Amino acid sequence: MNWIAPMSTNLPDPTGLPGTGVHRIEKVALTAGLHDRSARIIGGGIAGLTAALALAARGASVTVTERAPELTEIGAGLQISPNAGRALEALGLGPALDAVSIRGRGVRMWDSAGRRIATLDFLAHRPQARFRMIHRARLIEVLAAAADAARITLRLGHAIEALPREPLVIGADGLHSRVRQVLNGTEAPFFTGQTAWRALITDPEPPTDGTGWADLFLGPKRHLVSYPLAGGLRNIVAVRQRPDWQAEGWSHHDDPAHLRAAFAAFGGPVPGWLAAVRETGIWGLFRHQVARRWHDDSRVLIGDAAHPTLPFMAQGASLAIEDAWQLAACLDALPDQPAAFERFQSLRADRATAIVALADRNARAYHLSGPARLAAHAGLRAIAAVAPARLTARFDWIYDYDPTRLGA
Repeated sequence: MNWIAPMSTNLPDPTGLPGTGVHRIEKVALTAGLHDRSARIIGGGIAGLTAALALAARGASVTVTERAPELTEIGAGLQISPNAGRALEALGLGPALDAVSIRGRGVRMWDSAGRRIATLDFLAHRPQARFRMIHRARLIEVLAAAADAARITLRLGHAIEALPREPLVIGADGLHSRVRQVLNGTEAPFFTGQTAWRALITDPEPPTDGTGWADLFLGPKRHLVSYPLAGGLRNIVAVRQRPDWQAEGWSHHDDPAHLRAAFAAFGGPVPGWLAAVRETGIWGLFRHQVARRWHDDSRVLIGDAAHPTLPFMAQGASLAIEDAWQLAACLDALPDQPAAFERFQSLRADRATAIVALADRNARAYHLSGPARLAAHAGLRAIAAVAPARLTARFDWIYDYDPTRLGA
């Protein structure tokens, strides 16, 4: 399919404080500044499709190459926080996303018995900022529909044997990126000693007002997070420490009885949720380094290809979306492509590295046991009782970030 880029003249231009969600809508300078440029994007997932849209909106001719025979997305739910949402809204996708997502209110933390530890009320902290909880497939559908309208060329079932020699090649090809391997050589990830299950169930108590909480249950050497999705579904991700491991990737299946057995000691709503699981995926969690080299003169990495992250800050998709917008903005602002790539990496590397490191720390903090666990939970309860805003404000540097400001 060949699609033409829409030249929107009514995209949001953020003018207020970052994270307030207050925007002045006016004609913005997304002119056809890249009308003489063509781009090849390898990978048709969230990073690749968002980059295609951001480039096409600036006039570039874009081809996305995807090895899968159809544009589907395995997996279950994900969270799109306001930092990434600002880029998607600037592409005109806000209403379409709102129609297929649940607005997140915040995070409720519980111990494994189901006793409340703390509540992080992000909606109260930033009433205008939108946290969206959405099925991956619905997000891909929104991006694909926009790409269709933009007449972006999409080549499905096209495995890359050798990287194309073209002036601009964007590696959005995920964890096992061919582009990253060319730029950085062979790298070996480190197994964390943790294995995760994912599942979707029919939500026994779906939200009635279009908003919902992410519930985080913390137990010794394991944790479980769950949140509602549109369509009456509930997403479940459960992680436990174990000496063996599973391969990376979400295509591995497991017996739901193994998931139930691993979390049999958990209380609250968890037993009921797990009793409803009929199918579950399983995968091993591996720690990857942020890429040392993100680009050469013609090739550049975005998303998981550049900075894979563990899922303990729910920022993998959001970082990829930020990357996509800022890469397009850098290419638009700097006609010299190597200089644009340098600017892009300088904008992105420190932030991505800090978020990846925070996810690594959470991987340990979520699984505390013994006295350390009791002390940590007591500390959180004390802060929640006397200064609850402190808990939410700790993440302002993540959620208040506005990627549509090139100098952000």
